[in-house]
Amino acid sequence: MKFLNGAKSKIAIVIVVVMMVSLCACSTKQSEADRETIYQVALLQSLTQGYYDGIIKTSELKKHGDIGIGTFEGVNGEMIVLDGKVYQALGDGSVKEASDEETIPFSNVTFFDKDGSEELSGVNDINALKGKLNDIVDKNGKNMFYFVKIKGTFNQMNVRSELKQEKPYRTLDEALKTDQREFTYDNINGTVVALYCPDYMGGLNTPGWHFHFISDDKTKGGHILELKFDKATVEYDTTPGFDMILTNNSDFQKMELSKDVSAAIKKVETNE
Repeated sequence: MKFLNGAKSKIAIVIVVVMMVSLCACSTKQSEADRETIYQVALLQSLTQGYYDGIIKTSELKKHGDIGIGTFEGVNGEMIVLDGKVYQALGDGSVKEASDEETIPFSNVTFFDKDGSEELSGVNDINALKGKLNDIVDKNGKNMFYFVKIKGTFNQMNVRSELKQEKPYRTLDEALKTDQREFTYDNINGTVVALYCPDYMGGLNTPGWHFHFISDDKTKGGHILELKFDKATVEYDTTPGFDMILTNNSDFQKMELSKDVSAAIKKVETNE
């Protein structure tokens, strides 16, 4: 019996050593894999139902990506992550770089590695833009995630943000009824940051496109409701991986996250 126990111990030690060697050998590959992953904080469904408490800090979010979208605790403005910086487009129309201590109830980020680019022209509304971007998705694979950057001069840019909410939180569509603020800019230079989620993500996010904007001078931005431009350059990053972080907060754990809130999400996303 003692011999068998000793043999098992030796085998266990060998396994541990092999695992350690394997981990060291794969460390570079793992780092590369992390760059090909969409990192999501909570669910759009939890945000839509009114869970606005921060789950992670901005400092932590930046470890998982240099491009992204989202919001802040209390839905205190719209998030635009671009070139490794996290911007906060507030309800009063101003934009600031978010502090590392800001907390986040919902976000999607990744590390942007350009897989392709195209020139876009004659886009007269947001549905026309979706159509052109869907052509890129159709060519490259509809079951991948995509982050895109669209740089150019926009003839029209209509964005929204919202005032910070206080507890007890209302659902997001109810909050936006009273506290949404819209801003329209003409002939503005800037960047659209957009995320595409495949259809199978319907229970965790919203399928299709989600658009945010920030001006080149970083003074204007928000969630895009409408836009128009003559020409712009789109760069896209196809991403096969997905990772999500949740919270064990009791309020979050009591939520019925399987409930169909697609109508509320559509209203929140499109203002319709």
